Amino acid sequence: MNLNQITIPSINVKRSAEFYKNLGLQLIVESIPRYVRFLCPDGNSTFSVHSVDKKISTNGILIYFECAQLDQTVELLKDKGIEFTQDPKDQSWLWREARLSDPDGNQLCLFYAGENRINPPWRIKH
Repeated sequence: MNLNQITIPSINVKRSAEFYKNLGLQLIVESIPRYVRFLCPDGNSTFSVHSVDKKISTNGILIYFECAQLDQTVELLKDKGIEFTQDPKDQSWLWREARLSDPDGNQLCLFYAGENRINPPWRIKH
């Protein structure tokens, strides 16, 4: 099994599409105002946004996008006017993370974990 697609809700798909294009995702399907789908710039994962009539609580949902050049990516995005709630910070779980929200309030984390994403020192031995 391979997780390769996530879809999130938006009350304004066009506005969300612009936001995610600014993050660097490649638009591959455009059915505005109902739906858009992006290809992530690294790998083959896709990410889509679909229209909803009202905001849905996003408590507890956090979407992670890995960036090999995290600090530089955050600075480039800030130059485009994207606001972060947390600048890049080293975490105790050995990931470096920056936090932000999309226009609908969906919580995002740009991070770099390298080998520690799949093989942290505390990984269960099989």
